[in-house]
Amino acid sequence: MAGCFWLVTSIGFVGFILGLILNHFLPLFSNLGPLPKGSFGWPLLGETLSFLKPHPSNSVGAYLHDHCSRYGKVFKTHLFFSPTVVSCDQELNYFILQNEDKLFQCSYPKPIHGILGEVSMLVAVGDTHRRLRNVALSLVATIKSKPEFLGDIERIAVEILDSWKGRQQVMFCAEARKFTFNVIVKQVLGLTPEEPQTTKILEDFLTFMKGLISLPLNVPGTPYARAVKARRRISSTVKAIIEERRRSRRSSDGGGKYPNKRSTRSGTNGHDFLEILLGVESLSEDEKVSFVLDSLLGGYETTSVLMAMLIHFVGQSPAALAQLKLEHRTIRSMKGEDELLNWEDYKKMDFTQNVITEALRYGNVVKFVHRKALKDIKFRDYLIPCGWKVLPVLSAVHLDPSLHSDALQFHPWRWETQDQTCKKFTPFGGGSRCCPGSELAKVEVAFFLHHLVQKFR
Repeated sequence: MAGCFWLVTSIGFVGFILGLILNHFLPLFSNLGPLPKGSFGWPLLGETLSFLKPHPSNSVGAYLHDHCSRYGKVFKTHLFFSPTVVSCDQELNYFILQNEDKLFQCSYPKPIHGILGEVSMLVAVGDTHRRLRNVALSLVATIKSKPEFLGDIERIAVEILDSWKGRQQVMFCAEARKFTFNVIVKQVLGLTPEEPQTTKILEDFLTFMKGLISLPLNVPGTPYARAVKARRRISSTVKAIIEERRRSRRSSDGGGKYPNKRSTRSGTNGHDFLEILLGVESLSEDEKVSFVLDSLLGGYETTSVLMAMLIHFVGQSPAALAQLKLEHRTIRSMKGEDELLNWEDYKKMDFTQNVITEALRYGNVVKFVHRKALKDIKFRDYLIPCGWKVLPVLSAVHLDPSLHSDALQFHPWRWETQDQTCKKFTPFGGGSRCCPGSELAKVEVAFFLHHLVQKFR
C-alpha cells in the first residue's frame, strides 16, 4: 500500500511539473496571431525574479527599462507561472482597466487568495465583486457624511504630533503607520489605541502584512504560514467584536442609541464602520469580517506609505514646503483656537491636493495590478491570447517623459493645469475596481499635514 501511495504521488508530481513546463513552452508555438515581442526567460519561473527585483519607486527599474527599450511598451514574458503580457502603454492600460469583467478579469496569484480569503473584495470577481463594491461605496459615503469622522482623524493626528515633543529623533515611517492604524481601527471597529484588542489586532496584522509579500510557502514557520494563521486570529477577534455589538443592540432600548461601552468611550457613539456594516443584510458573516480586513489593509499600509513618501519629497522641495505652510496657516487663521477642521476647510487645501497627487504619481504606492484575458483580444497590431495574464504597469505611465514634462522630478505645480482624472494618472486603479476609499486616504494625509507643517520644521 505504501508503495502504491508513493507511486501515485510521484506520478502526480511529475504530471504537475510537466503541466507547468507545457504551460511555459506552448505559447512559443502558438498560431493565435502576432503576439507582442518579448522573451519567456527560464522554465517555470520565467522572468519573475527579475521583474520583482527591488528598485526606487520613483523609477521604473532596470527590468522594465531594459524590456521597453528592446521590445517596446507592450511585451510578452512569463511571470508568476503564467505567460504574460506586460503593458507600460497608457492606452492599453486604460483599455484594460475600463473593461473589467468584459474582456479582462482580476487575477491575483493563488497564494494571495490564501491570505486574503476568497470573499475579499480585492480578489473577488464578477457579480460578487460588484455587490461587495456597492456596499463599500455606500459605507464610505455614509462615513464621510459624519462629523465624527473628520474630528477623529484630526484628534489622532494631534496626539501623534504631541508625542514627538522632547524626542531627539523621530522615525517617520513608524509614526505614519501608527497614525494610519489608529485612525482605521477607530473608524472601522471603534477601538482606541489603549484597548487590549487594538494591540492584539496590530500584532497579528503586522504578521499578516509580512506574509502577504513573502515567498508563498505554506510550511510551518514561514512568514506565509504565519500570515495565514494571523488572518484566522484577526477574523476570530473581529467576530468576537461583532457578537459583542449584537448583544449591545439586543439589550438597547430601541431608541437608536446603542449602549456599547467601547463605542461610547471611543467617541463613535455607535456610528463607526462596523456599526453600519452590521445593518447590511446582503452580506454574509464571512464577508463582513473580510470587509474589515480589507479596510485595515487599505487604510493602514498604503496610506502610511503615501505619507512617508510625501514627507520625503516635500523635504527635498523648499518651495513646496513654503507654499504648504502658507496655505495651512491661512486656513488656521480663519478658525478658532481649538476649532476642528471641516469639509469646507479640506476643500480649500488646493495646493495640498496637488502635493498629494504628485506624491502618488512620483512615488507610486501601487506599481501594477494583476489581470487575465477572458478571450482573445486584438489591440493595435498584436493579440493578447485568452487565458494569458496581463499586467498594466501604472508606474510606467506615471513616469513616462512623453506624457509628463520633467516626469522624474517632484513638481506639484504641474497639477494646477493638468487634469487629475486623466488616462495618464491612475494611482488608485480604474474602472469598476478603482479604490473606493481613495478620498478618505487623502483626507487623512491632508489633516496630518495641516498640523505637521505648522508645528515642525
